[in-house]
Amino acid sequence: MKAIRIHAFGGPDALSYEEVPTPTIRDNEVLVRNKAAGINPIDWKTCSGGGAASFIGKLPFVPGWEFAGVVELVGAAVEGFKPGDEVFGFIRFPEAAGCYAEHLAAPANQIAHKPAQMSFSEGAGLGLAGLTAWQALFDKGQLSAGQQVLVLAAAGGVGHLAVQLAKAAGAQVTGSASAANHEYLQSLGCDAVIDYQTQNLGQELQDIDLVIDGMGGEVGINALQCLKPGGRLVTLPSVTLDAVVRAAEAAGVQASGIRVEPNGVQLAELAKRYAQGSLKLTLAAEIPLAEARSAHQQSAGGHVRGKLVLTV
Repeated sequence: MKAIRIHAFGGPDALSYEEVPTPTIRDNEVLVRNKAAGINPIDWKTCSGGGAASFIGKLPFVPGWEFAGVVELVGAAVEGFKPGDEVFGFIRFPEAAGCYAEHLAAPANQIAHKPAQMSFSEGAGLGLAGLTAWQALFDKGQLSAGQQVLVLAAAGGVGHLAVQLAKAAGAQVTGSASAANHEYLQSLGCDAVIDYQTQNLGQELQDIDLVIDGMGGEVGINALQCLKPGGRLVTLPSVTLDAVVRAAEAAGVQASGIRVEPNGVQLAELAKRYAQGSLKLTLAAEIPLAEARSAHQQSAGGHVRGKLVLTV
């Protein structure tokens, strides 16, 4: 089968489109004929030697943790899936998962059935971003109806899903993004929007119960001023996590990081909401697998609205 591999950590030029062996499956796994794979910042960060690189083990390495495709084989212990089922998933993170490939072996408890209304590209883009948004809001953030939520980088892959999930949970949602994305965020359900480039978050917003921080660094630290007493901030970028947590401790508020975990039950909940029409995924671009270098360059450049996806 064809796949993208790296033989040494580096930039986009380290990605090689080549022939590799088709994986075999264990009793608790399914073999999937892949149709699409999601692109995320953790992908190019890991390929460059950062991100989850310490978990990858021996190279060469096939990147990618999220996918959508068709089940071809099921392991002896697998229940609930059969050949021909259309599925999507976010698997094995932070260890190697091999989703930039024509076939992949997926643990059955880390995948879900793809709704008929959802394209393969949409399914491939939903796993990591959807679970990150869900776990940040509900597991880490303990969101409840009526609370005030601020989402930083609200037009991004995680952000635009967090906006919709928070709104559906009964929260009042403010999205932070550049002015060009304000109308888009309002269409997703934001009650208010703020331009982080021209407006000071700490001065503009007060009494926020929960901040989902997709920016980190000084922007995330500044957003701590928006929190009410007892409020909390969940910061997504790991590289500035320690600085944000220290600033929160100094300010007397709560801040924590998050490492998203595979979860088939939560994926099924996201799929149900998608099928019902209460959750939509924005695709920034669909790029052929062989052009993964270009996809990594686009992702690393920032300012992507929604999700980038590789088509297989």
